[in-house]
Amino acid sequence: QIRLMESGGGQVQPGASLRLSCVASGRTYSMGWFRQSPGKEREFVAGISEIGPRTEYSDSVKGRFTISRDTSIRTLYLQMDNLKPEDTALYYCGATPRVGIPKSPNDYSYWGQGTQVTVSS
Repeated sequence: QIRLMESGGGQVQPGASLRLSCVASGRTYSMGWFRQSPGKEREFVAGISEIGPRTEYSDSVKGRFTISRDTSIRTLYLQMDNLKPEDTALYYCGATPRVGIPKSPNDYSYWGQGTQVTVSS
């Protein structure tokens, strides 16, 4: 059983930066960041493989967000720069034992409780 706990969300103005963290207990596998807005499905934001590691990003955040991990402290990060109002959502980290970097939330077995990011002026 893996437990995940996110932190680092908040309310910021457009153009600002935030760094999300996700601390995991147990083996971390490949991990990803997803986000969900009211009335919308949970969507892939960024992922990082267990081996390598490799990273992948959604087109909407590529060049602005950076995913990384520190395996020594079992922590996943999402550095978010140049935030836009459309980035407003509840952000979740997930872990999956599947190979590679799945982009469907259905492929993730473990989830945190989420951390809210609000971008508004």
